[in-house]
Amino acid sequence: MAHYSVLAVTPTDDGWIPDYLPIANALVTKHGGRYLARTASHEQVEGAESPAGLRIILEWPTRAAAIAFMNDPDYAPQLAARTAGSESVHFLIEGRDDLA
Repeated sequence: MAHYSVLAVTPTDDGWIPDYLPIANALVTKHGGRYLARTASHEQVEGAESPAGLRIILEWPTRAAAIAFMNDPDYAPQLAARTAGSESVHFLIEGRDDLA
C-alpha cells in the first residue's frame, strides 16, 4: 500500500542544500519514491499557524520503501545535515481512508 512522506522544512542555514539535493534525489528514486510536491509556494488555510519554508510530499510504494530510504546508510549524512540546518517535521502517512 502506498505511503506518503509529508514534510515541513524551514532551513536555518541553507549551506547543506546543494550537497543534499542530488544525493537525496537519487536515493528517493532508488527506494521507489517520487516527489509529488517540493515547494515554497504554499498557504495555510485552516488551523493554528504552522509556518514552514518548504512543504514536501513524497509518494512511496510501501511503508518498507520509505523506512529503507530513511535508514539507508548513504542518506544518514544527508539527514544529519538537514536536521542540523533546518527545523523539520516529517510525517509518514498510510495511503488509505479510515473514515470511508
